[in-house]
Amino acid sequence: MTATDPPAEASETAGAATGSPGTTGSPGTTGSPGTTEVTGSPEAFGPPGPLPRTEAPSRTLPHAEAPPGIAAPRREGGRGAGAAGVPQGVAVGTARLRAYRDDGPVCAVLAALARDRVPPLPGAVLALTASLVLLALGPGARQPVALFAPPLLLLLTGAAAGHGHTGRLDWLVPPIIRAIEYGYLAVLGFAQGVPAPLVFLLLGVLAFHHYDTVYRTRQGLWPADWLFPAGLGWEGRMLLVAFFGLSGLLPFAYAALAAYLGVLFACESVVSRRDSGAAAA
Repeated sequence: MTATDPPAEASETAGAATGSPGTTGSPGTTGSPGTTEVTGSPEAFGPPGPLPRTEAPSRTLPHAEAPPGIAAPRREGGRGAGAAGVPQGVAVGTARLRAYRDDGPVCAVLAALARDRVPPLPGAVLALTASLVLLALGPGARQPVALFAPPLLLLLTGAAAGHGHTGRLDWLVPPIIRAIEYGYLAVLGFAQGVPAPLVFLLLGVLAFHHYDTVYRTRQGLWPADWLFPAGLGWEGRMLLVAFFGLSGLLPFAYAALAAYLGVLFACESVVSRRDSGAAAA
């Protein structure tokens, strides 16, 4: 051993710290300088314990409560649910379309006679086409056929009032009925010399009623069952106006209908919304 050689004990200690091959180190360790790799068997560290059990995440969300002061929304009754305004065994979509039609007592009788076998769309399209042709001729006093033809043709759709309206295009029936009714009342009133304010007043009352019906049914609030017969239905209003058109009292008929229907529809809407708000509270 020379003076420059390191002591043997120091060399062994360095080899054990670096883990280099050929040196004495900790048992079961080997590797390059600066790294340490464990090569011992798992039994040296003891048997592995059981893994911790983790709970699966819940798939249900917590029930969201309505904020204070806000009532929870009312759900519409489905088929057979017996919701207000929806008969037992009638789907909500069918009940909506029937409410949008605004049928009266005459349509109810025709629907009972037809036993729900008449499809609604063909009769409505035929009535619309014939009404446009006859109204274009002018429903004047000298043309009683043109005066009564649109109501009679609309009765073709009245026989389908009890139909389920489940066809792909059956949703077009209520707009067709509205177009015929509004067009008939406007053309007849202007042709018979009814003052324009009375014509627009009656049309405005009917438009309010139909808009209110659509808006309320979309919120699950249905008009009272007696409202449609009391409002005479689209067929009853048109037949009544046609009758007064022949007698020369059409301005009186427009004024009386506007006053009666305006009070009826407004009062029923206010009372229905008040009762529904009190029930929700």
